[in-house]
Amino acid sequence: MKKKFLIRSFGCQMNKLDTNLVVNSFIQSGFELTDQPAATDIVLINTCSVRRHAEERVLSLLGHLKHIKKTQPGIIVAVFGCMAQRLKEDLLSHEAVNIVCGPLQIPELVNLVNNDIPKQVAISDNIRHKPLLQDSERLDAFECAYDTAEDNLPAQAYVRVMRGCDNFCSYCVVPYVRGPEASRPPEKIIAQIKKLADAGIKQVTLLGQTVNSYCYNGSSFADLLYEVSKINGIEWIKFVTCYPRNFDEKIFKAMVDLPKICRYLHIPAQSGSDKILKAMNRGYTSAQYLEIIDKAREIVPDIAIAGDFIVGFSGETDEDFRKTVELVEKAQYKNCFIFKYSPRPGTRADDKLADDVPMEVKKQRNIELLAVQEKISAELNKSFIGKTVKVLVEGMSKKGHLDGATEKEYPQLIGRTAGDYIVVFDGPANLAGQFVDINITRASSLTLFGQTN
Repeated sequence: MKKKFLIRSFGCQMNKLDTNLVVNSFIQSGFELTDQPAATDIVLINTCSVRRHAEERVLSLLGHLKHIKKTQPGIIVAVFGCMAQRLKEDLLSHEAVNIVCGPLQIPELVNLVNNDIPKQVAISDNIRHKPLLQDSERLDAFECAYDTAEDNLPAQAYVRVMRGCDNFCSYCVVPYVRGPEASRPPEKIIAQIKKLADAGIKQVTLLGQTVNSYCYNGSSFADLLYEVSKINGIEWIKFVTCYPRNFDEKIFKAMVDLPKICRYLHIPAQSGSDKILKAMNRGYTSAQYLEIIDKAREIVPDIAIAGDFIVGFSGETDEDFRKTVELVEKAQYKNCFIFKYSPRPGTRADDKLADDVPMEVKKQRNIELLAVQEKISAELNKSFIGKTVKVLVEGMSKKGHLDGATEKEYPQLIGRTAGDYIVVFDGPANLAGQFVDINITRASSLTLFGQTN
């Protein structure tokens, strides 16, 4: 009988992509995927270290698995990804854990599981400085060999164009767990996307920790966009995440020149206070950040922009927070991802800066900034009422139905526009993975609601 494996994933789009790769590598190696913990032989846990909460969830899961292994001692538990790279031996010493594998070693996971060894570790040493050519070449081969389509998002796939980060923001653990920036050869990216297009993928999302920093032998990220747009079968091209420094305006021009490039920009600001931005080592001022936003809207008037913010960073005063609120109001984001600061061990902020903003203050600022953004989002979304938008249908919505239709007749579906606006509407279930035109009839701060033409 085939051995069964279960996988749990935490974190960002990079982790989602890694999870897809690992799942497909195990299936092609003869394993069977299951979602039943009681029936599994192997538990794979893809981890994140960007926020403390993500690590706490992993530790909670491992505590649960520790008890399960008392009655099912043969289960193999493999922890991989960023948290594995950061905690290494600490995780390997956990009673529930058999294997610890860093993000650059995921091609080795199948072999590690197949080895009849109780405890194993595969981690890059000195990842911050070590040349990672061998790791990159192995990962390129791994990514080209396995499907990266999203099981729960029909016709969509993630494609990594670069790995790592060179920015060393004072609060961020990414450079220490994913290593320095390494751009993939454009010909390998193109070959991978052509393979996905042949398999029916209609939208690709190009991934990079700082995707606008992509550079390979003089080829820029804008150059890559022009090449990807030539691939037949791919209709929409999105990309995340951009870093607001040394931004190439050719990326905006590509959005105008190339109909396939979605007019959506995710560009984290993190704070509106220059004092806090300096303490974060972000390398730009709030004015310079807003200049990028203004240039984006000058070149691409209908661009949709999303941002990220951290509230309660070390030394953040009420005045610093006011400046963040002002930046959000000026930027007019379609949506924002807002997080309460939590120190990450090993970062400069954790080593050198006091976590001196009380948790209750962090919570209050988080609530206040969310309320500011909710008001902006509601106004922007109202502007869509009466308009028709093109949507790529993702599948069934988890919420109730519109207009009193029964589920049997018209399931409530969910999709996204090219600008990443969420749209909910009633229609036949076979629309999943298809592009449809939706007439928007009403809107909330989070969602557009409409009807098919």
